[in-house]
This record gives sequence, structure tokens and C-alpha cells, in this order.
Amino acid sequence: MANPLDTPQTDIILYTSGTPNGQKISITLEELGLKYETHEIHISKNEQKEDWYLRINPNGRIPAIVDRTPTTEGKSQEKRVFEGASIMLYLCAKYDPNYTLSYPYDTDKYWQVIEWLTWMQSGIGPMQGQANHFYRYAPEKIEYAINRYQTETKRLYQVLEDRLSQQEFGNRTAANTTASHAGPEGMMNKLGEQNIGERGPWIVADKFTLADVACFSWVNWAEWAGVDVKQFKQISGWLDRINSRDAVKKGLDVPQPFEMKKKMQTKEGEEEYQKMHSQWVMKGQQDEQSKHK
Repeated sequence: MANPLDTPQTDIILYTSGTPNGQKISITLEELGLKYETHEIHISKNEQKEDWYLRINPNGRIPAIVDRTPTTEGKSQEKRVFEGASIMLYLCAKYDPNYTLSYPYDTDKYWQVIEWLTWMQSGIGPMQGQANHFYRYAPEKIEYAINRYQTETKRLYQVLEDRLSQQEFGNRTAANTTASHAGPEGMMNKLGEQNIGERGPWIVADKFTLADVACFSWVNWAEWAGVDVKQFKQISGWLDRINSRDAVKKGLDVPQPFEMKKKMQTKEGEEEYQKMHSQWVMKGQQDEQSKHK
């Protein structure tokens, strides 16, 4: 988490809801220690499709931000940014001078973060999102669709598992360069008894970055897609470390307390949570079908 003494004074509005895509932005804001206010978007009421919000995010999805922080010249602004990866990169480019979650532009580590952030946006997010839909929400259970998207989610998890293992043991990359690592011979020795949330291995080099935030936001919902992470040793430890971070705990509870894992502890709670979310998912699906025949 950023040092409060080095944190820029910001005035940001976050438009969000308690989903993986929303949580990765609130976690980023908390990790950077930025001042922001939250505007909850009630997806169950289709608020994200209202005209006022479409002027902020023409795609009609969460998250989005409006940055009202005065420019370095002291001029007022209302800069809108939408799409999760864009917001994360914008926040670090503007408000992470000490590279808390990032690396200097055009360094090798900078581009590694971009690679894994893009990988998540084009892989885990879409595939696990479809696994969620067919496993939890679809009115008819289509085994092919469930198996297709759960299998692809697991394949992507194995890619992440292999990366974390490579980071821990310092294997060499496909380009025959030494991979950055943070394991028993690296960062963990340096940290000693320090907070477990600061220990590696991490996706890029030996610190927690945007790449970890982005991937975590979806992998932390694995059970909702019907995927058991226990088979992935590295990912399980990585999840535990990230969930122990104070800023992550705060970010997960934006805009409302994160209840999925608690609900999943009982069959009744799981069914209640699924029913509640299914209603707005299917209502949104029906609305879109009526508009785009």
C-alpha cells in the first residue's frame, strides 16, 4: 500500500458494483491510497443503461471513473475513464509516482505487467464470466457450455499456476532470460516475519502489481464459476496472501460488503445468493434481446 505522505490529493468518483470488474478498481484505489467517493450502480435496476451513465461509459457496464482532480496547472477537469484495464493504467500513470503497483514506463517489468493485465482481460475475465453464466444463471443447464467454459477457466488457471511457480523458483523464460522471482531464495527471506500480504511469489518481479490485482479480482470468485482452486497450490497461496492485505479487504467491500464466500458456506446461502443475482442477470439479458433483435 502507498505511503500516505507520498499520496497525491485526488478527487475521483468511482461508479461500480460488487463484481470482479468493480472490485479490481476499488482495490487499486485503496492500494494507491487515493481519495475517492463511490457511486453504486444498481445493476438490478439496469441503472448502467440510463442516459446519464452512458455519457460516462457508452458501453453501459461498470466500472467507470470521473476524475475531478485539478490538473498540474490548477485547471478544473472532469475526465471520464471506462473499462477496467484502462482505469487501472490511468490511475497508475497519474497517481503512482513511487511505482507502488507499477514500474517505470518502457522498462521490461512495465511491459510484463501490461502483458499479464491484457492476458486477464482477454482470457480469465471473459471465460470465467461465461462459466459463471452457464453454471449459475442460464435457465437451462447446457452441459457442453458449462464444461467448455469451466475447462477453459481451469486451463487459464494452470497458466497462472505455472507463472507463479516459475516466479518462486526462478526458472528461465521462453526467451532464455532469467525470470524475476520472489520465493524462498528471494523476497521471502528479505521480509522475514513481515506481513504475509507482502510476500511473493507475484506475477511480475518481486512485488504486488496491477497484474496481481486484475487476475485476483476474478480468481477470487473461482467457486462461483464452479472451479475448485485447491488443485492449484501456487494460486491458493497467492489468494491467501492477497486476501490478507488491508487495502484489498477494504476494496472488496466497495460498494457493499463482499458476501459471496460467506454465502457459499451453506447450501441455503449459496442458493439465496444465486437466486438474487440470477434475477438481474436474466432481466438484463431479456432487455438486451428486446433491443437487439
